[in-house]
Amino acid sequence: MKNSLHFKQFNNDPRVKEAKALLLDALSDHQSKLTKVKSPQDYLKKSYSNLIDNFSKKRGGNLFYPYLSSGFGNGALVELADGSVKYDFISGIGAHFSHLDPDCVAASIDASMQDTIMQGNLQQNVSSVKLVQKLTQLSKLDHAFLTTSGAMAVENGLKLAMQKNSPASRVLAFQGCFMGRTLACASITDKDAYRKGIPTTLNVDYLPFYNSKKPDQSTARTLKKLYTYLTRYPGQYACMCFELIQGERGYFPGSTAFFTAIMTVLKKHNVAIFVDEIQSFGRLDTPFAFQHFGLEKFIDIVTVGKLSQVCATLFNKNYKPQPGLISQTFTSSTVAIESSLTILNKMEKEAYWGPKGKIMTLSNQFRNGLKALHKKYPKRVNGPYGYGGMLVFTLDDGSKENTVAFIKHLYSMGLMSFIAGANPTRVRFLMPIGGVNKIVIKEVLSLLESAIKAFKN
Repeated sequence: MKNSLHFKQFNNDPRVKEAKALLLDALSDHQSKLTKVKSPQDYLKKSYSNLIDNFSKKRGGNLFYPYLSSGFGNGALVELADGSVKYDFISGIGAHFSHLDPDCVAASIDASMQDTIMQGNLQQNVSSVKLVQKLTQLSKLDHAFLTTSGAMAVENGLKLAMQKNSPASRVLAFQGCFMGRTLACASITDKDAYRKGIPTTLNVDYLPFYNSKKPDQSTARTLKKLYTYLTRYPGQYACMCFELIQGERGYFPGSTAFFTAIMTVLKKHNVAIFVDEIQSFGRLDTPFAFQHFGLEKFIDIVTVGKLSQVCATLFNKNYKPQPGLISQTFTSSTVAIESSLTILNKMEKEAYWGPKGKIMTLSNQFRNGLKALHKKYPKRVNGPYGYGGMLVFTLDDGSKENTVAFIKHLYSMGLMSFIAGANPTRVRFLMPIGGVNKIVIKEVLSLLESAIKAFKN
């Protein structure tokens, strides 16, 4: 019998359809009134300040920005609980597709009418199947395991590599890499501050990353170091972790030739190729950075997160785990799973990817604007650097103190960014690509120039 499932009968009920349509119509009406940057409302300043102070105390540390959203937004614009409106060009360090994207709202409404808030390893809905199919279709990898965070996706990837290549347990990574903050991930992340006071859980050896100014020399140097490690610890490396564009270091991309040379050697020594795409996924001219660099034939394990809303570990059939190795109570919320499907389908159908897709079109506009600022203020603005939806520039001397002061000044003027790297520390942008258009880029560049002119080093 057609529509015999109670789920379909409920969702096709005219009252449900009308209620959903009314909600989306109301959203459109109210979003039409949120069109520009605004200062805080005077009558909310005191209560907002108290709210920030209370939250900071309860969470055990101060917020980087005094930021608490009201819960409302329109594309790249977000309303804060103090009544101010800002352009969000950091998107939660890459997690936000857009603020109140109507399609994601519709997906969230649908998700709210499903039977459980969370899905997990034991009990999942049909949407989980669809998302796994979408991720494997986009990546051309055999399997996808959903999880609640990027760090858990990395942990699962490490376990896959180590079980397959047991008893090998050492890990290779690049200098300046970031893999997360759990015990295992912090052991790989090349930053001492993230390991202060915690035990070392993995033996990690570091290779120098690509130097675009000396491509041949840097490749030779890295290969020499790689051979040294492989000789010193024969058969002991389970995997090598790759960030193809180093994010936290300041958006440094490698090259196809560089990665190919390294991966070819690793394959000969049965070392798993593990690519961390938690920040780069969905931000270039291809869904995955490994596709942009033409590395498909080398890939064993890939992690995604942030823009995908639901994090996942993707892997080929050679790394299929034995029962019990990876499992967890929660894989994600039903809202996140439905929203992830909506975002990925939208990006695919609406031509976000490709050399002339939305991402690269807007990236080129923003990049050209940053180049114009460099030309106009050559002693103050250097860059831009990065690729696609991941762009940075260096202001003045690039000191951390100065750069942090600048981005907080920028925040006060209505534009959110963040920092990346050290020596120099750069101003970082991760635009909410689903809510950005050419007009937004133009307005953001104007705000940025005003902030640069007003800021004194």
